Amino acid sequence: MAALKLLLCSARRHCLSNPHSRLHPPPFLSCHRSLSSESDPNPNQNPPQPPRRQPVPVESVSYTLKPKEQSLPDPDATPQATSPPPPQSPGDSPNSSSQDTRTNWTREEARFIRDVPSISPVSYPVKVAPLPEDRVAEESGGGEGGAEEDVDGVKDLEREKRRIEADGRMRRRLFRVPEEEVVVPFPALIKVEKKESKSILEVMDAIRQVKANAQCKFDETVEAHVQLGIDAKRNAVRGNMTLPHGSGKVVRVAFFAEGSDAEEARAAGADIVGGVELVEEIASSHKLNVDKCFATNEMIMRLAKIARILRERGLMPDRKLGTVTNDITGALQKVRQGHIEYRMDRTSIVHVGLGKVSFTEEYLQENIGAFMSSLLLAKPTGLKKSSKYAGYINSFHICSTMGPGFPVSIQSLSKAADHYNKVHLKA
Repeated sequence: MAALKLLLCSARRHCLSNPHSRLHPPPFLSCHRSLSSESDPNPNQNPPQPPRRQPVPVESVSYTLKPKEQSLPDPDATPQATSPPPPQSPGDSPNSSSQDTRTNWTREEARFIRDVPSISPVSYPVKVAPLPEDRVAEESGGGEGGAEEDVDGVKDLEREKRRIEADGRMRRRLFRVPEEEVVVPFPALIKVEKKESKSILEVMDAIRQVKANAQCKFDETVEAHVQLGIDAKRNAVRGNMTLPHGSGKVVRVAFFAEGSDAEEARAAGADIVGGVELVEEIASSHKLNVDKCFATNEMIMRLAKIARILRERGLMPDRKLGTVTNDITGALQKVRQGHIEYRMDRTSIVHVGLGKVSFTEEYLQENIGAFMSSLLLAKPTGLKKSSKYAGYINSFHICSTMGPGFPVSIQSLSKAADHYNKVHLKA
């Protein structure tokens, strides 16, 4: 019985929600009497209708539009004929379309949408870039005011200047200070003094100039600086030689040797002699006060520990320079007699000392000739052999330690080298 009542209640609810069911009740309701045990006292009387649920009306809400700013009429604009707007029918109102769409909404859509504002097209004023002539007009209009301000500022400055000058005159009158006359010097052109290029001298003349300009208290060294015409990155010029009259410099020599070789080096006059113990001492102290280093063939491999220290000072023994040898006595005699080494630097220049200012002119000339002969022997093989000096030696200068340099002609250098070869090498 409870299940039947539940079924009837659901059917009645369905009939009330569907308006068509109110006019034509379903046939199963006619069987209500036959299925129920209750008796109806008035079978012909219509049953009472339950109260109908009224739908909730949807009210439209409208908002006022923001009033547009009325633009001022342009006096330059040409008047145009305005036509009256076409009459609108009462059904053509802008809200009519929105009302039609609202009537098509379902009840569920109306629950979530309260109002849909009508969107009307809005026009904005068109922005036009100013033309160049308009800008010129604006600038000219603003420039007049600026020019007036500048004129006022200049007048104020002049007034202040006159006041300061009057105060100065008053003070000079009170304290009786004489007025100073300002004399403006007449402009004159300043001539730039050009350095006179030194004339190229002969060897003997250059030596005399060097000796005359050496005015220091100590015995200066006569130096030679040779500018070579070869690329330092492709070729290297280096060599060693013995000057015929010595270099005049006291040379301190260190000889790395052991056993009998060490005793021979001490007897030949080496200043410092040692083996492994000398290497360890230099490695720990990083000090070595000598001008040249020699080593025997057996000791050269043990100098790897101090090779960096020796290379930084230019003292590393080298077979090409004759500083790695077993002829200990002969090597030390050459050093005492004036054995020198030379090497081209990164700028293709060779710097070497060839004697002292106290030497005679003939001794210095022979030393220069010997150096030129050795420099020609160190010439790279790839250069042209049409001339001895063309393309190889660009310039040759000699100077003292603290004196100016003097250029020497290549012809006189060639004569000095030939004279040295005839006198010393053939003899």
